[in-house]
Amino acid sequence: MTITRYAAAAALTAALAAPALAEEIRVLNWNSYGTDAEFAIQEFEAQTGIRVLHDYFTSEQEAVTKLQTGAGSYDVVIINGAMIDTIRELDLLQGIDTAQITRWDDLTQAFKENESVYNNDTYWGVPWVWGVNGLAYNSDRITTPITSANAMWDPAHAGRVSLRDDAEWQVKQTALVLGQDINHPEDLAAIKAKLLELKPQVKSLWMSEDEWMKGMANGAYDIGQIWAGGAMRAKTTFGLPVEFVIPDEGVIAWFDVLGTPKGSKNPEGAAKFIDYMISPGFYTRWDTEIGAATSANPKALEALPEGSFNRDVLGDPAVAEKLRFMGPLSDAERQAFQQMWAEVKTEFAR
Repeated sequence: MTITRYAAAAALTAALAAPALAEEIRVLNWNSYGTDAEFAIQEFEAQTGIRVLHDYFTSEQEAVTKLQTGAGSYDVVIINGAMIDTIRELDLLQGIDTAQITRWDDLTQAFKENESVYNNDTYWGVPWVWGVNGLAYNSDRITTPITSANAMWDPAHAGRVSLRDDAEWQVKQTALVLGQDINHPEDLAAIKAKLLELKPQVKSLWMSEDEWMKGMANGAYDIGQIWAGGAMRAKTTFGLPVEFVIPDEGVIAWFDVLGTPKGSKNPEGAAKFIDYMISPGFYTRWDTEIGAATSANPKALEALPEGSFNRDVLGDPAVAEKLRFMGPLSDAERQAFQQMWAEVKTEFAR
């Protein structure tokens, strides 16, 4: 869900050079992740007269850096639930005035009550979407459905497995395979050893959804780690032979919120945009036309057609039992994860 930061800068510069509407808001997000859908921008601008500009990040750490160095430059930022505390503690967020969010009461209560979303009598974000990081496989090459993450270690797929170049993802998914706690694994040495066993399996490491999509389209992968929304976009938008897997061992779950950065020049316009982003009207088009994560608004899910993945599959109680939500990490834990993953990648490269 990224473009190069040079392309992102060029896109933002071009947008700034265009004739401005009466108001503007600036959104910081992953590229091609809902808020910048062409239909959404056109519809929101027509409804409100507020121009929507975008800037992009390629990692959560880059998002933090942009918020730190661009104070006052953004009005809306997309934040992973596990990063809310970090960004709040850096004094980069302002609280949400829920009275300005007309659909606030429609949102799933469990997300609103999350201890990171609601802290010190303040809401620090509006729950937007949630999803899972699982696996997808090429159904043209693999005809027997995969049910376990252990398939990545199957010699039959040597040289045809793609992994996300993300330390936290690798530690947590491998912890699931080994039966450890994903947020506070007790044996990093065992996780490292298990990851090193993947060396003959790995075709490539990817950072952006676009990279993963190209590899799958070229037939380079049998199995690839991917989030559910990416797998659905592969099928619905590009017609690729992809099947998503929620492994028997469990699946990493996450949720994203829409927040307002400290120093926003247009918090009222930001609230209108956030309210539009959680609406059933926006969500149903995003999911059916492009492919989306799962809405935190049950009314939006109810508006989806019968048989849709987000309505019928992720809404299945049996799936809910397999969800393992990502929690916040301490600086020491994050550093340990990153150091271990760097060592694994060095060994992969030999």
